[in-house]
Amino acid sequence: MKLPIALWKRILKRRLPTSLWGRSLLIIVLPVAVMQVAVTWVFFDAHWQTVTARLSEGLAGDVAWAVESYEDDPTTANLALISERAERSMSLSIALQEDRTLPTEQRRGPLGVVDRTIERGLRERLDRPFWFDSTRYPNYIDIRVQAREGVLRIIAPRERAVATQAHIFVLWLLVATVLLMGVAIVFIRNQVRAIERLAEAAEAFGRGETSPKFKPHGAREVRAAAVAFLAMRDRIQRHIDQRTAMLASVSHDLRTPLTRLRLELALAPPFKRADAMRSDLDEMEHMIDEYLDFARGEGGESPQTVAIPEALERAAEDARRAGAKVQVNAPAGLTASLRPLAMRRALTNLAGNAAAHGDHVRLSARPLPSGGVEIVVEDDGPGIPEAMHEEAFRPFSRLDPSRNQNRKGVGLGLAIARDVARGHGGDITLDRSELGGLKAMVRLPG
Repeated sequence: MKLPIALWKRILKRRLPTSLWGRSLLIIVLPVAVMQVAVTWVFFDAHWQTVTARLSEGLAGDVAWAVESYEDDPTTANLALISERAERSMSLSIALQEDRTLPTEQRRGPLGVVDRTIERGLRERLDRPFWFDSTRYPNYIDIRVQAREGVLRIIAPRERAVATQAHIFVLWLLVATVLLMGVAIVFIRNQVRAIERLAEAAEAFGRGETSPKFKPHGAREVRAAAVAFLAMRDRIQRHIDQRTAMLASVSHDLRTPLTRLRLELALAPPFKRADAMRSDLDEMEHMIDEYLDFARGEGGESPQTVAIPEALERAAEDARRAGAKVQVNAPAGLTASLRPLAMRRALTNLAGNAAAHGDHVRLSARPLPSGGVEIVVEDDGPGIPEAMHEEAFRPFSRLDPSRNQNRKGVGLGLAIARDVARGHGGDITLDRSELGGLKAMVRLPG
């Protein structure tokens, strides 16, 4: 059954490296490997085997000459003359093993190419039974031919039958390949590193951190992308600063009339709606603070090592003041690198939200296997339907009347908390609590 082309493409895509470093390396390694295999194959097929075949044929001819010369005059004197001439002119050592027969055991090399070539040459030149061994002696080949008086044993240098210098070509080919790949790896690594630093700078900016040491480098296209990123970062930072300054100004301008109203209420004689007006003023001031916190964030705050149990205890105190029974479970000594004020605001919002909708609140923390920290805030309130979990994180979202997660504010509590978590490189997700209400899980990287 043939697989469709689209399926083959998907399978191949899953097997390929996903990183730019891996793919760039594959672009260099694969062609070089294919070239090396092709060149080696052509060399052995067109050169080495041809040369080996010619050498084997020449050796077989010399062996046939020695055997036929001895058969013409099978005397000891003739054998000595043949041996002396073969040793001097052909580098062959010839001896007669009287009343012996050929061995029955066949000994062949692991590849078999040399043995097949030698056997073919001897079979073409000799009309007598023969036996040979190319494995017993590293530098020699043992050839034996059956004669009437016994066995003629001929020891021939290996280079007489095999092109023994082929490994030098392969060695130089490997050295050149390794050198080429090493140079390619160094250059590719430098280019990929420039992209990695750009990604690290972008990720740090997403967490509200600034990388003053980051400078554009690498290839021209990578430097152009880095310059564009720096320009974009400056524009975004100016926008954030302008928005924060504007909201701070608005906050200051609104607090002035609010302060006058509070003073007038304090000096006014008691009347029926005084308490309701004070409550409205408190809510207005809380709204202003919440707007400003959401717009400003804590991006300029430096990360510090924070004790998680202490941070949970501070959030628990705020929830207890709201009238909830709060339980804190966190292992002693658990710490994380956080922006303290930002994380305190996030935990306070989550704990206050839980206390506003439930009688029992549980704050817990545990280390993650990846090295991060997970903080969980749970309550026994009405909860939020699963389909509305993402809706709950939208700014100014109040959901339905059954669960208004910011009765006193404007629906920015969860939005601020998620913004803080994502500013640390983590996130917040919602789920159903074992207590029956909502469970907010804050996962922070290590």
